[in-house]
Amino acid sequence: MKISHRAQAVAPFYAMEVAKHAAMVEADGRHVIRLNIGEPDFGAPPAVREAMREAMDGRPMPYTAALGLPALRQAISGFYRDEHGVEVDPARVVVTAGASAALVLTAAALVDPGDEVIIGDPSYPCNRQIIESFGGRVRLVPTTADTRFQLDLPSVRAHWSPATAGVMIATPSNPTGTSIPPAELAAVCELARSHGAWRIIDEIYLNLALNPSPTALSCDPDAIVIGSFSKYFGLTGWRLGWCVLPEALIPAVERLAQNYYICASAPAQQAALACFTPEARQVCEDRRAEFAARRTVVLDGLARIGLPVPVPPDGAFYCYIDVSGTGLGSWEFCERALQEAHVALTPGRDFGHHSAETHVRLSYTASMPDLTEGLRRLERFVATL
Repeated sequence: MKISHRAQAVAPFYAMEVAKHAAMVEADGRHVIRLNIGEPDFGAPPAVREAMREAMDGRPMPYTAALGLPALRQAISGFYRDEHGVEVDPARVVVTAGASAALVLTAAALVDPGDEVIIGDPSYPCNRQIIESFGGRVRLVPTTADTRFQLDLPSVRAHWSPATAGVMIATPSNPTGTSIPPAELAAVCELARSHGAWRIIDEIYLNLALNPSPTALSCDPDAIVIGSFSKYFGLTGWRLGWCVLPEALIPAVERLAQNYYICASAPAQQAALACFTPEARQVCEDRRAEFAARRTVVLDGLARIGLPVPVPPDGAFYCYIDVSGTGLGSWEFCERALQEAHVALTPGRDFGHHSAETHVRLSYTASMPDLTEGLRRLERFVATL
């Protein structure tokens, strides 16, 4: 069978490869502390689970409109108003089958073969794979601790070319957990806008930030903003996300959604309305505080072990750890940590090239007891190197 060049060109998602290896270790009777996947361990808030049970009472569940339930689009608009002080027309909100579908739809609507897209290195691997699947050329721009592992105006300006069609930024970022300073984000967006280029801003971790952080829409109302129910609301397996689009882009994205998947899950959309109730919001805020406590435990533990985190996370629940001082490359470090300490981490090669061999990602979405045990195991492992 002939496999498409597109499919053959897609690199493995190493975080999931590590998960497969961890499952094999566990099949041998070992308990693996899984710090490799960015999946909150809490699940959906109780009010949302109850809303799903009510939705699944046997009533008919027809397709929704391709752009999503009007009530849910209205609720997301209200969330931007209440949480971020930004007025967003509900007509600009598109509910999608996870944030990944939002990225697929926007890339399909914007990217032509040969278009160049600037993305920071390190960054979430699926973003660049999606761009390349539509024929775009990703220009990975190396970032460092000095810029919080984020793009900044000088680096974007230095890598701009006549072929540049857009810029993709994640803030807070996976894998580093860091945010781009608002003034820097505004400057990068203004540079792109001045060149007639689009801006996709991945904000799926925005509401997990340690301190209130503005949405990109506050500085660039025409930015394309990606949101998700997976991280702050804890609905990972429900596969529900959204995007906020410029009005001119809505008809094209609607046609693409109709053809790609018709609509996001109808019962998931119905239940997600409960995410915006006071009860569910309080649960999510309590969990945000728990992540902040886990962050402290992890940073203190890594410092004790002697594994530096060049830029402490201020948003997403990740630490980007420099393992170069151990004498091991990131892949070998992760392999040995899994086999010898039974701790699963993600190697830097998932996230780009610049720090691929020197850094690994730790996700602190595990419970506090698992984090404590995982750090203890890592301390013993590193002591043997």
